[in-house]
Amino acid sequence: MNGAEPEPRAQPKSFLHLAGGAEPPPHIRRHSRSQDLNGGTTISRFPSIKNRSMQTPPTQAAPKTTHTYPCPACGADLLYEPRDGFLSCPHCGHKEAIPTSAEQVEERSFEQYLQIRPEQLERLATNALEVQCQSCSAMVTFMPPEVAGRCDFCGVQIVAQPKSADPILAPEGVLPFRITQSQASAGLRQWLQSRWFAPNALKHFAQPDAIQGVYIPFWTYDTNTTSYYTGERGQHYHTTETYYETDSQGNQEARTRQVRHTRWSPAAGTVSRWFDDVLVPATASLAQNRLEALEPWDLAELVAYEPAFLSGFKAQRYQVDLAHGFERVKQITAAVIQSDVRQNIGGDEQRIHNVSTHYSGVTFKHLLLPVYAGAYRFNQRVFQIVVNGRTGEIQGDRPYSFWKIALLVTTLLFILLIIALVFALVKS
Repeated sequence: MNGAEPEPRAQPKSFLHLAGGAEPPPHIRRHSRSQDLNGGTTISRFPSIKNRSMQTPPTQAAPKTTHTYPCPACGADLLYEPRDGFLSCPHCGHKEAIPTSAEQVEERSFEQYLQIRPEQLERLATNALEVQCQSCSAMVTFMPPEVAGRCDFCGVQIVAQPKSADPILAPEGVLPFRITQSQASAGLRQWLQSRWFAPNALKHFAQPDAIQGVYIPFWTYDTNTTSYYTGERGQHYHTTETYYETDSQGNQEARTRQVRHTRWSPAAGTVSRWFDDVLVPATASLAQNRLEALEPWDLAELVAYEPAFLSGFKAQRYQVDLAHGFERVKQITAAVIQSDVRQNIGGDEQRIHNVSTHYSGVTFKHLLLPVYAGAYRFNQRVFQIVVNGRTGEIQGDRPYSFWKIALLVTTLLFILLIIALVFALVKS
């Protein structure tokens, strides 16, 4: 799928939310016939397999110029400004547009990149630096004048010296920040005010620099699936049953009732489905449920990666490789496939004994999605807060203050005691 020229369809939230057998978006629903091995022909929903041209890996790294963005007016470094999408000078206010790239956000062949060759790797920017947190091992990339500072994922001050960034499988696309740090911090302060019984240490996040902008790596996968299944189809039928009850006079009265039974018969067949842009986080530094809660991501607004979007921000190096990411895809798609199998079996009830799925035409994209992240430690535990850099959605962990809860309970007990004493005095 070409990300720059998407098909005219509604952008899905992502197939992370299809788990549990939920109905997929209309743009992937098609009708086609599948052969029931019991002899009948049933109808199952699946799209025809798309003809996709696989991108051939480059044979040699393309030459890169040094990615620096000096202000032509005062010489300071230009930084990416989420408000308008321009490179902006923090000193004199000069703005410059980011050059529009002719490149497209294209899919890559999964098989051709399973064994990555040196010529398939490149730096996020030729002058990019990277540093690894000595506590949680997260590795982030940034460009001068940005500095490492505190780890955005565990809150520890990074003491390691940055080094020239190693080449990676470069991202095809990036979703630029739209929410500024001041806007994210303002939303975070409101969020903190609604946290009852939070310890005073949580007020650290009310500071303007408590959270920092960092691009989080994700994989998206497209794949066609063909699943072969065996199971049983259950059809309900009812019989009339006679039973006896004793009335108030002690007499036995015959009564009848309808009893439901299920008649089971073997079922087997094939279902197929095309999955588009299954989103998988390529980070192990943030909890997956937190990242899922930040959705939806407006992936229709993806642009081809350009180092200028990194100016003033960090980017995390992927921790989940391409192959392990696809194992997560299999888990995500399993619930959808099982739902298709149940519909294909039909009847009133279904039993699924075995499902064997073949994946074909697998392609992927490496994406960078914007998040403001911060962390702090409380009672030997790490608590994280993340903000969607596009929508401002906030998700985070929060501890509870034992002393604040104890003070409230003590106050309530004291008030109840006073009320009881007053009531006793009035009654006497």
